[in-house]
Amino acid sequence: MDKISMKSYKYEIFTSVIEDQIRNRILSHGQRLPSVREIKSKYHLSTSSVQSGFDDLMMKGLVESHPRSGYFVAYSTDNNGSQLKTDLPEVVRDPVFAENVMLTSARNKPSEVSSFNAAAPGDLLIPQKLILRTMQEVIREKGAALLRYYPSNGLPELRMQISNQMAAHGCLFNPEELIITDGALQALTIALGAVTQPGDIIAVESPCVFSVLEAVTNLGLKTIEIPVHYQNGFDTDYLNKVCRSNDIHAIVVTPNFNNPTGIAMTDFAKKDLLEVATRFQIPVLENDIYGDLYFGEKRPRCIKSFDHSGLVMTYSSFSKTLAPGIRLGWLDTGRFYSRSEKARFALGRSVSPVYQELMLKLLQGNSYNRHLRSFRKKLNLQAAELLNALRKNFPEDSYFHPPQGGYSIWGRLAEGTDMKAFFDYCDRNRILFTPGNTFSLTEEYAHHFRIVFADRITPESLVLLENAGRKAKELSALKRK
Repeated sequence: MDKISMKSYKYEIFTSVIEDQIRNRILSHGQRLPSVREIKSKYHLSTSSVQSGFDDLMMKGLVESHPRSGYFVAYSTDNNGSQLKTDLPEVVRDPVFAENVMLTSARNKPSEVSSFNAAAPGDLLIPQKLILRTMQEVIREKGAALLRYYPSNGLPELRMQISNQMAAHGCLFNPEELIITDGALQALTIALGAVTQPGDIIAVESPCVFSVLEAVTNLGLKTIEIPVHYQNGFDTDYLNKVCRSNDIHAIVVTPNFNNPTGIAMTDFAKKDLLEVATRFQIPVLENDIYGDLYFGEKRPRCIKSFDHSGLVMTYSSFSKTLAPGIRLGWLDTGRFYSRSEKARFALGRSVSPVYQELMLKLLQGNSYNRHLRSFRKKLNLQAAELLNALRKNFPEDSYFHPPQGGYSIWGRLAEGTDMKAFFDYCDRNRILFTPGNTFSLTEEYAHHFRIVFADRITPESLVLLENAGRKAKELSALKRK
């Protein structure tokens, strides 16, 4: 195993002390912690370092922030959800989940308050001025050329910029093997079309975002679900067992910040997955759509960065990092370029010239990376605030997993809770969580739900969470009777 070098941060000089005292029950639940000013003075740290330290403690579920009052030991620090389900049935399933798709669509209605189910940046977090100003520059410079077809595989300059962007994180693409797509879902559809036939079996992560399950359904494929665990992510041992007893034609995985759990695979687990795929010669379709939305100091590596055989096909999109209306994605096809190109032609001639020129201009300068730095910080703070509110307002036997990046928190209410009553209450009151069963073809996640923090958290949305938590507590009390 490779040695893992853990980077230390200045704030750890005080967070390690607080964390140790909380875990050893020297500090009790609800106890007030020293102020930012006190810690600055005691440890000779800057305000930003102290703030980052408290943010880290909040993400770990150890500390809560009370506005205008300071920081306190969280009321529930027990790790009730140390593992996700590990004993998923090893069966091939036909993806029939129309009811879940309808449920998801029905919950995507516009709301006057912040919603918790739309996995896309909200209006207040979209860099509107940057996008619109750059788009106006593109229209002035390119004029009528934007009304013509562009190269079917995308602008060569744009493919080069995307390759350079990924190379900065250790992921080397050949621009000639890159295809520009109309979003990430189209990239996945192209990749699946290149390496599978109707009736083939593919392995997908579990829980898995429903858009992937929908694409699988449309292509007539069958699935086996591979559990995702809180510690290492995708269960590579389970995958290995499945591959020995089934003819698997593709592995679809989101190694960096799985949707809905926010979990990132370790580098060791990524190498393990690639080793299994290489042994059985199974293409890996890697969704890296959340890779740029990391909360740590360094972007996590892609599986592609460990691949030397072209077996990994990595895809992503700019809709999650800029705006949902920017329908522009990309697919690195690896050794499957010719088959991917044929699949691409079946889906249309070319991607929007305006979006291609827009992204080219943003990537050529520093504005996109500057936006990402600001966006990541906002998401991280929102995740911490939302976790704080969830842990404060929901029953002690519920669990909310702190995400390492991305958009979502994976929550769970205790077994025996009447989930139908909970979701009915949430629907009536426009509290838009996404039920856990939409992320699987099994019933394993009936007590789970996804909470998205991609829109600005407001006092109104915090009241909604408080109301949902009160209802969950009522249902929790009923199950004990």
